[in-house]
Amino acid sequence: MPPSTMTTPSPAPSMSLADILARVDDDFQAVNQLINDQLSSRVPLVEKIADYIVNSGGKRIRPLLVLLSARALGNCNPDVVRLAAIIEFLHTATLLHDDVVDTSDLRRGNPTANAKWGNAPSVLVGDFLYSRSFNMLVELANLKVMDILSSTTCVIAEGEVLQLTNVKNPNITEAQYMDVIQGKTAQLFEASTHGTAALLQAPDDVQEALRIYGKELGLAFQLIDDVLDYEGNAADLGKNVGDDLAEGKPTLPLIHAMAHADETGRKLVRQAIRKGGLDNMDEVMAVVTSTRSMEYTRSKANACVQRAEQQLQLLPQSPAKDALIALARIAVQRKT
Repeated sequence: MPPSTMTTPSPAPSMSLADILARVDDDFQAVNQLINDQLSSRVPLVEKIADYIVNSGGKRIRPLLVLLSARALGNCNPDVVRLAAIIEFLHTATLLHDDVVDTSDLRRGNPTANAKWGNAPSVLVGDFLYSRSFNMLVELANLKVMDILSSTTCVIAEGEVLQLTNVKNPNITEAQYMDVIQGKTAQLFEASTHGTAALLQAPDDVQEALRIYGKELGLAFQLIDDVLDYEGNAADLGKNVGDDLAEGKPTLPLIHAMAHADETGRKLVRQAIRKGGLDNMDEVMAVVTSTRSMEYTRSKANACVQRAEQQLQLLPQSPAKDALIALARIAVQRKT
């Protein structure tokens, strides 16, 4: 691909997620077919659980990022389709493990795999999906992509462990929390866009721009998840509202509230985090509301999206670039 040149940003057309998906529909069908082909196992329970979680109605934002990045770089080939499937398998494996760690019983509006089959089968099928993704990765025969994704899995695991050690700890700072969500969420977004650029041998500055775009989008996505855990609707979200507080997780709305509430409000939120559960949900929400902590968290997410969009100036104008811009905006405007 020729050396990159800076382009003047132009307003992206207003697009829904369905509009964006329609732009890569053929590619997505190929990804879905490959995913289903790769779910085969000689152990029936592995196939059953893997198929249940993979085909349970997720947004598939991460493989979408792979396809859009490739389209923006002008080359959505079969290796890109394989990378998109690998990314989805990695994501699904993390979900299986995450639900066990969090003892979650609802995801995407359905019972979690661990709620249906138990913790041990869920963890082991998560391991199977990790292993299958690396089988597929070897077939790509691209050392740079292998390096990106192997490093990514380590960072994700560290992020999950770090989050676990932070549970019921009200002393976590905003900087510490941003480090957690970089690992547990943003890292795979980053790998989706960076891995695609590396696979297609884009210029170094374009690879770096797409890496940062994915990182900032992933941070924004998780920050809005933090907001929706308090403001969302369980039926729309497909998971229980208030799960973070119930588990004693100090997410950004609570961290900001503790830093800006009066002494009474600060003590109430700290106690709620230490205790876990939802007994004081209304009182905690009153403190979060009075400190405008939801607005603060949304403003942080919007700042991430602005930084993500700035990175796309290196890409030539195209429908795929418009879709990447629109996807970033959808990330902060969504209700689910």
